[in-house]
Amino acid sequence: MNFKEELTQKTEQMEEVLKQYLPKEEGYAGTVIEAMNYSVLAGGKRLRPMLMWETTVLFGSAGESIKPFMAALEMIHNYSLVHDDLPAMDNDECRRGRKTTHVVYGEGMAVLAGDGLLNYAFETAATAFDLAENMEDYRKIGKAMQILAGKAGIYGMIGGQCADLNAEEPETQVSEEMLLYIHEHKTAALIQSAMMIGAVLAGASGEEIAAIEKCAYNIGIAFQIQDDILDVTGSQEVLGKPIGSDEKNHKLTYVSMHGLKESKEQVEELSKEAISILTSFAQRNLFLEQLVEQLIYREK
Repeated sequence: MNFKEELTQKTEQMEEVLKQYLPKEEGYAGTVIEAMNYSVLAGGKRLRPMLMWETTVLFGSAGESIKPFMAALEMIHNYSLVHDDLPAMDNDECRRGRKTTHVVYGEGMAVLAGDGLLNYAFETAATAFDLAENMEDYRKIGKAMQILAGKAGIYGMIGGQCADLNAEEPETQVSEEMLLYIHEHKTAALIQSAMMIGAVLAGASGEEIAAIEKCAYNIGIAFQIQDDILDVTGSQEVLGKPIGSDEKNHKLTYVSMHGLKESKEQVEELSKEAISILTSFAQRNLFLEQLVEQLIYREK
């Protein structure tokens, strides 16, 4: 089986795990649940749960307790996209080749769908405690919950979104430091969450978890710079979303600050360092290494 076939198979497996944890569309809350599920099932690479799973493979195994966290992180990622697409944020009407949640369900219901996904993510992750067999399992799951909350919160993704909104204000002078803060917190934080949780649940050492956090930082920054590159060079047909939205929203990006050539060089440097970290552990996960390269150098 080649990498492309294996990726397709694993993506389908991630999709099945996610579907196991989605709420039923019933009762008076049925509409918001329908909007939640519409948002989550809109497709996508399922990058974060896959990175989480493959990191557990790198360090051994995490058992069934990893699955609620895989689903939870994908819910958090998708809630952020629902809110990002709102008129008050990026005001996008198309994502992954179809209408965004607020276009289909209205702005108010889209806000509730995002809120619902964020809260339900933690309800889902907490079910991992039911799978614990001993005190060490409880400790690992508790640590994973801390990582999930921290990387998604005000010192993680939400903090990055705050800085991103502030950066759009006309009076704000965006420095490279602020731009990297936005990329680190808005994009890299959830990738760090995925890989760190995988490492924690698989029993990695503190030193190994710190190395994985750095590796995931590189992947996240390179991923975002590549996203900025594609916003300039890609097409809506390939990307499944409007191109040029950064320019439309007057966003300063790594590309607008440094140009395409330097941006591509930075992606290359970050990628090499990330792969170097992955190959430094006692075990190798060749699929994970290929996955990281494919994600960073993707065309959509």
